Amino acid sequence: MSTPGASVTATMKLKQNINPILLYLINFVILVYTILTYIPFYILCGSRQARSNQVKAKPVSRQPDAAYRSVNSFHRLASVLYPGCDTLDKVFRYAEQKFKDNRLLGTREILNEEDEMQPNGKIFKKVILGDYNWLSYEEVFVRAYNFGNGLQVLGQKPKTNIAIFCETRAEWMIAAQACFMYNFQLVTLYATLGGPAIAHGLNETEVTNIITSKELLQTKLKDIVSLVPHLRHIITVDGKPTTWSEFPKGVIVHTMAAVQALGAKAHSVNKPESRPVPSDIAVIMYTSGSTGLPKGVMISHSNLIAGITGMAERIPGLGEEDVYIGYLPLAHVLELSAELVCLSHGCRIGYSSPHTLADQSTKIKRGSKGDTSILKPTLMAAVPEIMDRIYKNVMNKVNEMSSFQRNLFILAYNYKMEQLSKGYCTPLCDRFVFRKVRSLLGGQIRILLCGGAPLSATTQRFMNICFCCPVGQGYGLTESAGAGTITEVWDYNTGRVGAPLICCEVKLKNWEEGGYFNTDKPRPRGEILLGGKNVTMGYYKNKEKTQTDFFEDARGQRWLCTGDIGEFDPDGCLKIIDRKKDLVKLQAGEYVSLGKVEAALKNLPLIDNICAYANSYHSYVIGFVVPNQKELTELARQKELRGTWEEICNSPIMEKEVLKVLSEAAVSAGLEKFEIPVKIRLSPDPWTPETGLVTDAFKLKRKELKTHYQADIERMYGGK
Repeated sequence: MSTPGASVTATMKLKQNINPILLYLINFVILVYTILTYIPFYILCGSRQARSNQVKAKPVSRQPDAAYRSVNSFHRLASVLYPGCDTLDKVFRYAEQKFKDNRLLGTREILNEEDEMQPNGKIFKKVILGDYNWLSYEEVFVRAYNFGNGLQVLGQKPKTNIAIFCETRAEWMIAAQACFMYNFQLVTLYATLGGPAIAHGLNETEVTNIITSKELLQTKLKDIVSLVPHLRHIITVDGKPTTWSEFPKGVIVHTMAAVQALGAKAHSVNKPESRPVPSDIAVIMYTSGSTGLPKGVMISHSNLIAGITGMAERIPGLGEEDVYIGYLPLAHVLELSAELVCLSHGCRIGYSSPHTLADQSTKIKRGSKGDTSILKPTLMAAVPEIMDRIYKNVMNKVNEMSSFQRNLFILAYNYKMEQLSKGYCTPLCDRFVFRKVRSLLGGQIRILLCGGAPLSATTQRFMNICFCCPVGQGYGLTESAGAGTITEVWDYNTGRVGAPLICCEVKLKNWEEGGYFNTDKPRPRGEILLGGKNVTMGYYKNKEKTQTDFFEDARGQRWLCTGDIGEFDPDGCLKIIDRKKDLVKLQAGEYVSLGKVEAALKNLPLIDNICAYANSYHSYVIGFVVPNQKELTELARQKELRGTWEEICNSPIMEKEVLKVLSEAAVSAGLEKFEIPVKIRLSPDPWTPETGLVTDAFKLKRKELKTHYQADIERMYGGK
């Protein structure tokens, strides 16, 4: 397989504005430099390029519907990380014994909190944070053991459900490990879910105990406790809440420390009543739900172990020197799997949040350090929304540079892009041009993994170049324990999600309605089916949906029908090209992929987020757009339009101007005429998980967005 084509590289290059004669001289110097360094470059990077070109997966037979397997597990799929460690409690015990005194979980100390008035009159809480305080593997093990024992004293029984509704923090992982040890079935709920969704999850699983934080207890749980009749114990991870009188009779509030003390006191008397077996449920993970109420996915110990076995194999050199920064929701399978991978290999996990991640983050007081600057992580996971934000923020800073600085950056960027496309390194550019950008994430990142949704090729290449590390894409679902595919670190191609992991196999099923067939040439296409021991047990108390999405073949192997459309490259790597649920048939019979439209437009500087919408009663596509405030304000100034941010967004003039930019970009991206939005609504308010319009992984909630913008839909479709 060849490296990315020159035409593809050219379309991603940044535009420069340099005197032609000066540019000729610079290019001559670059050419001389390239010739002089060719041999050392070839020695350093040749092996990576050769590995990038290798076949990574291949079909197990010549049949069109044959499954693809990694060449590293072609004859047998992997399912166990370490011999004899077939449950999560055994994996942690193995890690605790091997890395006993090593640091495991780190939390930054809060030194001070201040309220800061913003120019718009709003008050933001700012924090000044100190160093990380660490717990060793042994300390975490003891705390988890005592906590599990304390829960047992409170009446929690093996194979019964217990909920955790908490932000990502060290106590979340300690509580989870306690549940794995004592065979309690851990029910996970996103901290950003609304009241009805929380009550639905708690009532469906009939939990009697819930683990939470003081803030979530006061802001979310307090209002719905009366709707959860089975609830008996609430355990707060960070001390006593300020008020106690508002809880229904029969509900007792404890602190995590008190439950641990209770467990330590009963240590010699109470042993775990039963250890888990591989087929036991470890987690009932409620998805954030892009449509309707969240569904609980039943994930067994063997599912999670198979998944993390596959993921770990794609991270070369993973070990005690690595530091992972945890800030995504632990109730999301991507973050939970990533932390379990790190925990099982002796890594350190330092906790953060999206609001304190970097020096420029919203809660970090100006002049103080964000978490990445202090922790200096080597491993990081992200969702595309976060990577897209980083891309736009850096490009905004580039545009604010002096002409000389900007052109120097662009020359280095374009040069490095060309070298990457040939498989070569650029140590001088990395050291002198991109070092400052790289420092935004601490300066030590060696692997950045993106999951949750497709990452645009432009953003992926940008992160490759500016952060000087491989940016891998992964593909997996909650229903597959997060595992499916991950790109290899030496594969610098963009727009792909990699080959199947060593724990699973992938095949493509024909989807006639969409026109995708596994016999398509030159690349087979179809609905992605995932098979392996990572494929989960199904949906909790939802047999009908389980039978729709899961099946077993003649060999007894479990398969998941993902609803995503993919195609295989000749080297066995997968591309996500469509989604069945995103396909809408217009009135004239054309099919529009809403995800395809959004992917083509979301990286415009003018756009922070976009949702395309269409239905079969009309002949054209419309869109809801969250514009970039800085870019739209500048466009309004150019058009001599004044007013508040809301007035600018509500202006028909600005709608037309933004639509003009979108249409030009859509044509450049190769969208068909019927795929290009004809009308749009500019939204002054961003879409965050807190608004309920996107999931915690920042996937669009189309049903909620449709309801939210129903009046605008009727307006844009002429009141029909």
